[in-house]
Amino acid sequence: MKRYIAPVLIGLIGSAVLISLGVWQVQRLAWKEAILAEIESGILAAPVPVPQSPDPADDQYLPVRVTGQPDPRELHFLVSTRKLGPGFRIITAFETDTGRRLLLDHGFVPTDAKTAPRPPQLLTVTGNLHWPEERDRFTPENDPETNYWYAREVPLLAKELNTEPTLVIAREITPADPSITPLPVDTTGIPNDHLGYAVTWFGLAACWLGMTALQLWRISRRNP
Repeated sequence: MKRYIAPVLIGLIGSAVLISLGVWQVQRLAWKEAILAEIESGILAAPVPVPQSPDPADDQYLPVRVTGQPDPRELHFLVSTRKLGPGFRIITAFETDTGRRLLLDHGFVPTDAKTAPRPPQLLTVTGNLHWPEERDRFTPENDPETNYWYAREVPLLAKELNTEPTLVIAREITPADPSITPLPVDTTGIPNDHLGYAVTWFGLAACWLGMTALQLWRISRRNP
């Protein structure tokens, strides 16, 4: 019997550790889903005027409504969506009816409509404030000379277009431009991988127990 003690202890302790990690990830999944639900409800809340000095931490995703006119100059951000395919986000300066200059993300246009004329007109925009973090070591450098942009870095864009460092992502624009499809803020870009991690830990625990059972079977086949 002594020869079984060490494999049994190793099997039970190892599987217990792996199962506890899986349970922890399930708990983290419930926590993350609650956070995402709270963010989603905040995104879709009743819009308010843009704060005078919005804070990237406190006002992230704040629903706002603003009226004004976009500048003619556009910045084109390369993007690809599952439903719409490849194309460009259109971002302009937006001069409000109160005299502020903000950044406005109008939405998506297909590649062949990137340079289509879009005459400035008075717009009412309902959307959300956002300070995206899209740059990592794989992101190409923006190319202002050819108007190809890859990351919405709000301070850089504000300097480029002479605006406040405040970006409004349009959810609805009135009157609507049929050539532009808004890409509103949602929670799809917030990672939630806890279910996958939980399945991995539970799978490893099952493998650990299986290997332990195999080891015990091998020991039982040996001569005493």
